[in-house]
Amino acid sequence: MSRARGAVVGLAVGLVLIVAAMAVPAATGWDVHVRWFPPLHAFWDPRVGPGTLPALVVGALLVRFSVDLAERLSWGRLLVAAYAAGLAWMLSLALVDGPGGIGRVLATPYEYLQTARDTSDFSATLHEYIARIPYAAAPDNWPVHIAGHPPGALGFFVVLVRVGLGGWFAAGLVVTLLAASTAVAVLVTLRLLGAEHHARAAAPFLVAGPAAIWQCVSADAMFAAVGAWGIAALAAAATSTRRGRMVGWSVVAGLLLGYVVMLSYGLPLLAILAIAVLVAARNARPLVPTALAAVAVVGAFAAAGFAWWEALPVLRQRYWDGVASNRPASYWMWGNLAALLVSAGPLAAAGVGQLVASVRERGHRVVTLLAGAGVAMVLAADASQMSRAEVERIWLPFVPWVLVATALLPDGWRRRGLVLQVVFAIVVQHLLHPDW
Repeated sequence: MSRARGAVVGLAVGLVLIVAAMAVPAATGWDVHVRWFPPLHAFWDPRVGPGTLPALVVGALLVRFSVDLAERLSWGRLLVAAYAAGLAWMLSLALVDGPGGIGRVLATPYEYLQTARDTSDFSATLHEYIARIPYAAAPDNWPVHIAGHPPGALGFFVVLVRVGLGGWFAAGLVVTLLAASTAVAVLVTLRLLGAEHHARAAAPFLVAGPAAIWQCVSADAMFAAVGAWGIAALAAAATSTRRGRMVGWSVVAGLLLGYVVMLSYGLPLLAILAIAVLVAARNARPLVPTALAAVAVVGAFAAAGFAWWEALPVLRQRYWDGVASNRPASYWMWGNLAALLVSAGPLAAAGVGQLVASVRERGHRVVTLLAGAGVAMVLAADASQMSRAEVERIWLPFVPWVLVATALLPDGWRRRGLVLQVVFAIVVQHLLHPDW
């Protein structure tokens, strides 16, 4: 399969998958139990708003300049530009719904802020956390997002409340500011592993895509940032030439990745990516100190009253007692992948097709390992059956690593591919309203 053919086939398969996931339930009346526009947790709501013009302007600037600037800017300036452009892109899309587009959803009863405001003793909360997960604990069971995540997620918002950032706009802005750093962390990781050229090629696609729609409205975007910086720290450890620096960065990586485990039950899958980083660096020495630091974080929560391994089966039972049992696997096993491609953008599928076509070519080892790990994490999450629907936000931590594959696209695809990503994001944001 030629390189160009790989991208074409990947893009075609991705577009067919997206269209089929939307058309099959609509054409057949198949109730796949998601609101209201499968495969997305969203409803049809054509609209324009205060962010429409800024989104068009930012999108046009990204298409016109980002590919060239990614090649020409000094490394430091590229990182600053990637952060600023990503932040502008996220905020402009969110503001299509006015200021409420930035975080208002965090104030809904099933999200984190209301519970965070009611939490006066976090230690006591940890001790009762597992007991309040099951539906049988009603009326004292946790709201859906509190029950569905370890307490590290709630703890983050408790801290925001304590420091005076507990309003929905302030909290949403904090999440967005963190989310904009995810692309920077991925670029840093690639460069540390000796793939600066590929980092520059992938930069526009890491910054400009539909994932921005969900990064302003979902705590999962914060999870993605923490995980990405944990992986970047691991890459720094694996490429350090001094033992002290290696151990120091390993501890930082372990603390961040350990905290990620306490943010979402699905994010231990980042271990796949961590192993890929060590293989890419040809250095396994950071493995032990990183693992010890991560275990220390999980152990600290256990000592404080919350044992992750005891909570997971309880959460699993609640999940299957609820909506998951009504969502057919015969749809969601592939509908999830379509939802991921709406979030990542259709060019992610072209990148994966390119990855398959280029897997035996020399010079792409780092990208092949990291993007391959991104795909492996998605497939493992899908096979777990613990995420039937809603993955356009749940899988945000996996999206940038899948998008790393866009670094392998032929040069002629870059600007046209970026046009597709930007237009797709603007159309999705203006036609559909995510219920997050």
